[in-house]
Amino acid sequence: MILVTGGTGLVGSHLLYKLIKENNTVRATYRRDKTLQRVKHVFSYFSADYELLFNKIEWVKADINNIPQLQLAFKNITYVYHCAAFVSFEPDKYKTLRKINIEGTANIVNLSISNGVKKLCYVSSIAAIGHKSNHNDLIDENTNWNPEEDNSVYAITKYGAELEVWRGTQEGLDAVIVNPGIILGGGYWNGGSSGSIFKKIYNGMSYYVTGVAGYVDVWDVVECMVQLMNDPVFNEKFILISENLSFKDFQIKAANILNVKAPKKEAKPWLLGLAWRLDWLNHKVFGRRRNLSKQAAKSMCTVTKYNNGKIKNILNFEFKTIDKSIEEVGNLYLKDLNRPN
Repeated sequence: MILVTGGTGLVGSHLLYKLIKENNTVRATYRRDKTLQRVKHVFSYFSADYELLFNKIEWVKADINNIPQLQLAFKNITYVYHCAAFVSFEPDKYKTLRKINIEGTANIVNLSISNGVKKLCYVSSIAAIGHKSNHNDLIDENTNWNPEEDNSVYAITKYGAELEVWRGTQEGLDAVIVNPGIILGGGYWNGGSSGSIFKKIYNGMSYYVTGVAGYVDVWDVVECMVQLMNDPVFNEKFILISENLSFKDFQIKAANILNVKAPKKEAKPWLLGLAWRLDWLNHKVFGRRRNLSKQAAKSMCTVTKYNNGKIKNILNFEFKTIDKSIEEVGNLYLKDLNRPN
């Protein structure tokens, strides 16, 4: 039996659809009942029989920091996809990020070892990959992580979670780690997911930013994960990106698909610097949630380019173009806008 943690998230829900469609026996964890509707919603994009497919999943209510709940979830499990995570770039969320991303992953690793799991796939992030001093150099899996850099709290905890997985491999666990770029997929239009970018562009954005990052389609992430679990490879990590693209180009492409105006004005580094400082001040004085951290502002005008050669060579894999992905996800957003409540 296969266990998927974080089954109600963007990657988890799409992974579950693929696994169920391929007639696997699957158990998935969730924390809140209302989040199960998200999975049904994603399934409904791709099948008229989404209720039937959804009901084939054995759902277990479990927090990844609740050991008794997890022990029940791990009964008779042979393969684990660990997708559960907390995504936030707010500095004041650091303790929560550590609790879920690092301590939670340690729990999954420990239970995988004690239950004799054959293989674990952990969904990390390119945020946990190091950077090059020359922005034109491609970042790959061997690029060293520098703890002295001004890393985001999210990146720090995802890197810490990877260390827990590597610790597990030293104790006999076979594992693979995937490091996706910005994941494009439908059904999650709020919060910290990439879908919220489509929502913001649709509602109107005045400014564009000029940084460069790696993007990947959610189905490519899922396909790579499944193939890696079925492949003899183990104790390796893989960057998953389709293309390196500027935020400006992404904003323009998405605006064209959504049939809205693209932003015309550049948000200069000094303006972003002012914005994150005002955001910090609002948080300190009025207690408002952080919307823009110092690290996020910096990344918006930083060029980071990634090399996807390792996964392409190992699996002979070809990624979906980002143009195609933007088109598909943008159309799903428009479809949801027109759905009756």
